[in-house]
Amino acid sequence: MLENRIMKTIKSYIVIICFLLVGLTNVSYAKANKVGIKAIEIQCDDPIAAMLDSLQTLKLFECSSYTTDTCVLNTYNYCPDLIPHFDDLTIEERLNKLDNKSPFDLVFNESVKNYIEMYANRKRTVVSKVLGLSHLYFNMFEEQLDKYNLPLELKYLAIVESALNPTAISRTGAAGLWQFMLPTGKMFGLDVTSYVDERKDPYQSTLAACKYLKYLYNLFGDWQMVLAAYNSGPGTVSKAIRRSGGKTTYWEIRPFLPTETQNYVPAFIAVNYVMNYSREHNLYPITVKSNYFFADTVHVKQQVTLNQIATIIDMPLDEIHFLNPAYKLGIVPKNEEASMLCLPSNKVGTFLKNEVSIYNFKTISTTTKFISKQINAPEKIKHKVKANETITTIAALYGVNAEDLKKWNKINKNSVAKGRLLTILKNKQEPDVVANNVSKAKSNKASYTKKPFDKTQTILSDEETKQLNLEFSDNNNFADADTSIVSKNNSKQLETAKAEFIIHTVHKGDTLWNIANRYKGSTVEEIVRINKLSAKKALKVGEKIKVPIS
Repeated sequence: MLENRIMKTIKSYIVIICFLLVGLTNVSYAKANKVGIKAIEIQCDDPIAAMLDSLQTLKLFECSSYTTDTCVLNTYNYCPDLIPHFDDLTIEERLNKLDNKSPFDLVFNESVKNYIEMYANRKRTVVSKVLGLSHLYFNMFEEQLDKYNLPLELKYLAIVESALNPTAISRTGAAGLWQFMLPTGKMFGLDVTSYVDERKDPYQSTLAACKYLKYLYNLFGDWQMVLAAYNSGPGTVSKAIRRSGGKTTYWEIRPFLPTETQNYVPAFIAVNYVMNYSREHNLYPITVKSNYFFADTVHVKQQVTLNQIATIIDMPLDEIHFLNPAYKLGIVPKNEEASMLCLPSNKVGTFLKNEVSIYNFKTISTTTKFISKQINAPEKIKHKVKANETITTIAALYGVNAEDLKKWNKINKNSVAKGRLLTILKNKQEPDVVANNVSKAKSNKASYTKKPFDKTQTILSDEETKQLNLEFSDNNNFADADTSIVSKNNSKQLETAKAEFIIHTVHKGDTLWNIANRYKGSTVEEIVRINKLSAKKALKVGEKIKVPIS
């Protein structure tokens, strides 16, 4: 009996122990599971690397003419595809040399090493584009940094922020070369409207960045802390200082900063290194167009589109957008003060010489299109069927085709019920005043003044003009020589005049604006209309076009 009791007691203990073990195992598994989930948690893309990748979509580099001149820059005679690698001691020695000439603490550690690896090895192609863009922006950066008495090394901050992409927008909404958030940008004088975002204006945003950096240095008195505050905000840095127990250097408060800010200063140090030792790493700039380095600004006094400017001055639209990224909708708005437009220096004179034509090109094109649409649009007429009327008699009454009349009203037979309303679509006729103007114009011969032209440009007699009109009309290459001009009050009344013209053979470098400018009384709009050209389509060398002259 005693033995049985002992055995039962032992079994009871064993059961209790088993339950305890199972419970502990479940708890341990749950903890392990939570740890596992945390361990495999997907991290967000590094925003610094993401900005580098944004250059892949920048259309500026799509042209194959933007190349790297390795013959001049490759002073170490590297093979083109060689990726040099250096030991930690060599990199640290180079950083020490830079540190001796800089107010920043350019230290070397594992975090800095990882970013040097990214810039010099993994993202080499994109970094070559950054090197090319640096030639475009750094002179302007240094000029403003010097004006505000700031360290010139801060020019590298724009690479960490935006990879020198003026159109860059972060996942949090920061925009431009210096990645200003909307409130901070407005605080330092950057205007943002439906048309304009000055955060993307290279010059205006650089001024604002200098003011902000000066403000942050007055707060913290340490450049590493300024970098951290520029990234995460001065409030975040102040909290990290309190949590660290009052520490005052970046590396001491770094564990208490957000992950992105912990990586920010190491990335800045790595950029300093790579930009100064790019040749040692066989890295060379992919250059942008050389005339961008001599860009200048002009005043725009009326609202106009970038597309319109590109057409008249013969410049690719993507390039104008790149030089003027602040215009969000591709429209330069009309302001109380003239708006600023950035153009290559060799295009500034063209713009100024044709400024009035640029403004008028937009107005005349839009109005002409509107009037043409009104004249050519079919007129809807309602007809109430009377007794004994048929489809044939109604069609004859309005001068339309009987089958069309059936189609418009979904009728299959010739008879139609009395009282039914029928829809007749009839083309509008030009007003009688147009015909009167035509007859008056034909009675008056236009006079003109000859301008110098080459042997390929010929002035035709009246008889030759008429014969050429017939030939062009038969080939469907040109419109009638009668020229319609929109009156200044934008009314629907048109003034039509018989135009005399010459035949111009297109030469290399010819554009619509310089051809129109060469002959008195000629305009881009008239050349486009008479020749049925597209203002967006380039002229072909050797092509013959009619140019109206007065």
